[in-house]
Amino acid sequence: MSTYTFSSESVSEGHPDKVCDFIADSILDAHLAGDPNSRVACEVLCKSGQVVLAGEITSRTNVDYEKVARDAIREIGYVDRNEAFNADGVKVIQFITKQSGDIAMGVDTGGAGDQGIMFGYASDETPELMPLPIQLAHRLSQRLATGRKNGERTWLRPDVKTQVSVRYEDNAPVRVETVLVSTQHAADVSQSEIRDYVASCIAPEVLGSWFGPHVEVLVNPTGQFIEGGPSADCGVTGRKIIVDSYGGMGRHGGGAFSGKDPSKVDRSGAYFGRFVARQVVKHGYAKRAEVQVAYAIGRAEPVSVRVDTFGTGDWRAAEEFVRTFDYRPAAMIERLSLRKPIYRSTTNYGHFGKPSLSWEE
Repeated sequence: MSTYTFSSESVSEGHPDKVCDFIADSILDAHLAGDPNSRVACEVLCKSGQVVLAGEITSRTNVDYEKVARDAIREIGYVDRNEAFNADGVKVIQFITKQSGDIAMGVDTGGAGDQGIMFGYASDETPELMPLPIQLAHRLSQRLATGRKNGERTWLRPDVKTQVSVRYEDNAPVRVETVLVSTQHAADVSQSEIRDYVASCIAPEVLGSWFGPHVEVLVNPTGQFIEGGPSADCGVTGRKIIVDSYGGMGRHGGGAFSGKDPSKVDRSGAYFGRFVARQVVKHGYAKRAEVQVAYAIGRAEPVSVRVDTFGTGDWRAAEEFVRTFDYRPAAMIERLSLRKPIYRSTTNYGHFGKPSLSWEE
């Protein structure tokens, strides 16, 4: 289709699933800071006053998981002792063991930590080479979080979801049609005040030239959003993989990112695929590019590598180009410096499109 409307969503760091992702990546970074070769596969579940940590971790660094979890929750902004879920009041339960020796024997020799398929995507429709709908959705969520942290509106609370619908013609974005914001708030604020803040302040600022009278702005369409976060809803790591990647515009292999060290190709392969797709677009081989790479557990060389340029360039030249890169896990880790404790900075508002990350340079 050359004419269509495409929608993507984002969530703030206060969303229950993102709370879990942030705790998991905080634990990962704590291990990598002391032992860059740590093997970490950390899963988190949050509900009411409970935080459950589970997974497999092998590391030379001892980490106080309970402290890391509480600090992460506090940093997000869940500190109200009147709420079931707060940094000082939660109960932290741990189910963590060592990494399986069957996995380690393949990873120790430089092989992939698991089988699987990963995708990387890039498009020239934004300066960040990201799809416009997900970029705008992320900016809306992040702007609301900034307003809360800066005290811009005292009634703002941490849990936020946004969604942006963009009209495409000839596969290029031409206008924003709908903006949807659901933001948690205090009980003593009117919905008209919330809507005015979003529609008159946040949306015009974030959308810039994409904003106009033609944009429909929906705010808290249920009527209110007082109960939110893990106090009201259950959160689990890895449930926002489309928010984390391309908002549905590019395909996803299904493997989540947060809580996994770079020996897990779910993470490093997806990051490297994005890096290569960016190079395809930057070097002018195509306007859009999607790179797929597939692995077998314990093997270093990928099972397959593929690029799709969607008819926007020279796919044969792009195919030759993407095969010049080294997709072995150790090579990807070295090229992108993935053994550093950088992962807390990736957790929220997308793992791609941030210029500070090595796979975006």
